[in-house]
Parts: sequence; C-alpha cells; structure tokens
Amino acid sequence: MAILEILQYPEKSLLLPSEPVKTIDDKIISLTKDMGETMFAAPGVGLAAPQIGVNQRIIVYDTRADIPKDSEDKTKAKEFKALINPEIIKKTGSIVSENEACLSVPDLTSNAKRYEKVTIKALNIDGEKLEFNVEGIFAIIMQHEIDHLDGILFFERISLLKKKMYKKRIAKKE
Repeated sequence: MAILEILQYPEKSLLLPSEPVKTIDDKIISLTKDMGETMFAAPGVGLAAPQIGVNQRIIVYDTRADIPKDSEDKTKAKEFKALINPEIIKKTGSIVSENEACLSVPDLTSNAKRYEKVTIKALNIDGEKLEFNVEGIFAIIMQHEIDHLDGILFFERISLLKKKMYKKRIAKKE
C-alpha cells in the first residue's frame, strides 16, 4: 500500500466527470487500498479517485466517521469501505453541512447545502450490488465524494461571495 498525492484546486482534472469502472480487478482493489491509506494519512473521512488523478468512479470513506475524534473507540482501528460506480438514486430533506472541507480545496471550510438523507446504489469491492440509505455525516460524505466523480468541487455548494473570495485568493497564489 502507498500514500498517494492528493491533487488540489485549481488542477483542471478535478473538474472533469469520471468514467465508470468496467472491471473490478486486482489493480482496482490495490488502488482502493492505497486510497484508504491516503485518506487516513491526509487526514480525511472520504476520498474520490479523481482527487488522486484517476478518472474513474471510485470512492472510499471512513466507516467510523460518525465517532468523535477524541473518542477512545476512534483510536482503536481505522476502517474504510470502497464503493465502485456509486450514484445517488434518491434524495430527501435539506440540511446545511457545517464547516465542510475538502482535501483538494485547501484552506477552505464553509457551510454547504446538502440533502439530509440519500439512497446510494453502487458495487462493493467484490462486485456485489449494493443499495443503502444514509443520513447525517455519511449522507454528507456520499454527496461530497460523488460530486467529485461528477467534476464538482464543494465550493460549488457554498455562498457565491465565499466562493469568489476563495478563487481570488487561489489566483493570487499562482
């Protein structure tokens, strides 16, 4: 396993939609393991393949993201799941994700508009079909990471003023 480089905005490839995975082979399985290791090292609670320069519909997420960081249970083990070709098939409710952040959008946290509950359809790493409902932090993670697969960065979900200020700050750095 390896820790991979996480691409950061304004990297143009982050804004491109990803291609579906056609075959789950050893290369894909190895990639998901590297993605999990990279996500935890960053540290983050989710990571999409485009963030590491792979234009495929793959995400990983921390299965223990809902456990507080200072909890004794959180320090025991790191667990992640990989989803292949995930898509949101149902969305309900409306919430504001407070202080949402992104490993590919450094130095920005903001409230973002999200759905309260979502239904996800995907394949697991064994190629088995999944369909499940999530809410709370997991609904936010799924929406955030699937946005990456569609070429959407989270600042598209924040206030226009904050988005413009962030883009202006990044442009000055270049």
